[in-house]
Amino acid sequence: MRLFTILLLTLMSLVGRAPKSEGAKILATFTFPGRSQYIFAESYLKALAARGHEVTVINAFENKPVPNMRFITIPKIHEHYEEIIGLLSVNGYWKKQMVYSSMVSIVSKCFFQDEKVQQLMKSDEKFDLLIAEVLLTESVFGLAQHFNASLMGFSTYGNDYYIDELLGNISPLSYSPLITSPRCNPMSFYDRLENHFEFWIEKAVYWLIHHPKMELEYAKYFPQATKTLNEVLDSWSLILLGQHFSLSHARPYMPNMIEVGGLHISHKPKPLPADINQFIESSPDGVIYFSLGTNIKSKDLPVETKDTLLKVFSGLKQRVLWKFEDDQLPNKPDNVLISKWFPQPDILAHPKVKLFITHGGLLSTIESIYFGKPVLGLPVFFDQFMNVKHAARKGFGLSLDLLNLKQSELEQTINTLLTTPSYRQAASTLSSLYHDQPESTMDRAIWWTEYVLRHKDASHLRAPSRDMNYVQLHSLDTLAVLLAVPFTLLLMLITLTCWLLRLLVGAKRMRGDKQKIH
Repeated sequence: MRLFTILLLTLMSLVGRAPKSEGAKILATFTFPGRSQYIFAESYLKALAARGHEVTVINAFENKPVPNMRFITIPKIHEHYEEIIGLLSVNGYWKKQMVYSSMVSIVSKCFFQDEKVQQLMKSDEKFDLLIAEVLLTESVFGLAQHFNASLMGFSTYGNDYYIDELLGNISPLSYSPLITSPRCNPMSFYDRLENHFEFWIEKAVYWLIHHPKMELEYAKYFPQATKTLNEVLDSWSLILLGQHFSLSHARPYMPNMIEVGGLHISHKPKPLPADINQFIESSPDGVIYFSLGTNIKSKDLPVETKDTLLKVFSGLKQRVLWKFEDDQLPNKPDNVLISKWFPQPDILAHPKVKLFITHGGLLSTIESIYFGKPVLGLPVFFDQFMNVKHAARKGFGLSLDLLNLKQSELEQTINTLLTTPSYRQAASTLSSLYHDQPESTMDRAIWWTEYVLRHKDASHLRAPSRDMNYVQLHSLDTLAVLLAVPFTLLLMLITLTCWLLRLLVGAKRMRGDKQKIH
């Protein structure tokens, strides 16, 4: 009887498990040359390969061999990298949107002009799923229809109105700041006004300039396409979002919008290299970690900015780890250790790290909250301004202008963050909120990816709003009827009343005329 019970319980447990997807052929495109964007997805793609899926990755980097993974590297993108970063210094919102369009156009052209990519496109290979980085490289998404694969997205910057529109989500601009703006909730009247104004500028650049450009490129590289570009953009099964509500603000989501912010962070920090560990452990007053990420290089900062940083760092009791891309840093004080690369998550996990000076990129912001570290934000472009503004609003950080640093201001800000307990407490509270999840972000990402594979296109998750035009979606037609009926009745009543009044007035005049005659 006992054996029967054990067998029954075992069978029930097997039945209760989610069905495991058979090994699938997956194509992943991460075309942007910024290393941090790919770092976010790298462990996720490796996890898919470890589960038996054949994963082909097209990216802009050199890659070490991984079982079940094939890499196609697009080196030409790096020839334009400095040009891409240089474009970001323009002023004016219209010009900035034009720059973003030019950036992704350069990326997509390098992608399609690559010989290995062309060989893949001309091959007879088949793929079950295309996982595409959701940038405005829309022509690249055409690989889904080319290989007859389901289309799934991975957003390395979280969510914005563009992704909302792709999936039919409705997220009002009144409390959804543009990803490129320095705004966060709650927004003032002026913030909301500016948010809407910039939104319409973005839409104008997109529809008048960018989308037509992508349509021409799509037609060039997919002459035998079975779908139009608009039909491709209407075929997303699901998008993984590099975000979590504890990191930003609560907002509506469709069931095929899955938050996986922090996906890249290992739950067990690795031991630090001996020299870095010794530098940290032997610091009696703790350590500050300073990094501007992978897109902005400290070595390229203006001389005045580097001098200001060095003067301030030399006067600190704390030691400083500085991600610096040259072998030498003139006038470097003894309490500063430079390196072209640091294992950032493992460093932030160390209890002696007291402050993170960061550019405010999404990955760095997530890591600061994950490990409960206060931040000093020095934003430069894209979502960094909003991330840093959010850190200040939530109370776990402050911000300064990187290119206009003043020595006294930097000293005072660092001292405030180090000596005011509320900043560390706020970071710790947000860290607790983030960690309180029913499963790991990796498990969630893998489960939903295999869900799409099991159910092919996951069309049952599709929002009905994707099949409605603007008038239908916003109920302008039904509202017109609902308003027209009472308005018509009111108009008829007014008309009838006027007609009756005219009759009464006319009758009175007739009676008055008769009385005058008599």
